[in-house]
Amino acid sequence: MAAITAVMRSASIFLQRADTILKPYGLTFARFEVLALLGFSSRGSLPMSHASRRLQVHATSLTSSVDRLESAGLVRRVPHPTDGRTRLLELTDSGREVLEAAREQLNIQLFADSGLEPREAAELSGILASFRHRAGDFL
Repeated sequence: MAAITAVMRSASIFLQRADTILKPYGLTFARFEVLALLGFSSRGSLPMSHASRRLQVHATSLTSSVDRLESAGLVRRVPHPTDGRTRLLELTDSGREVLEAAREQLNIQLFADSGLEPREAAELSGILASFRHRAGDFL
């Protein structure tokens, strides 16, 4: 119980820090993850169903995030070039700019200064990677 509670509370602390850093960009960490996923894709776009699976979120949650990102002009939904039933989620130029700026600030303010010693971070990462692998989570 103590280990699980510590992990959950730690995740909450990191999420609050990330959301504070991302607030000036009009993002939450969940919305940042959508932008980052699109930024990593080779074409800057993905079918909504693929994005939902890769982010491991329910389609309804993804739709809510995408609605907000789209209204901010950071992403757009476009028709799939070969499948008329599918919509692609595409990163806009503004979305790419916001993603880069937000990523830079997360790197500076959170990832490079997490409050963990390098040895602790490596050990924790290894423990959690093993747990996620056994739980069937992809890395």
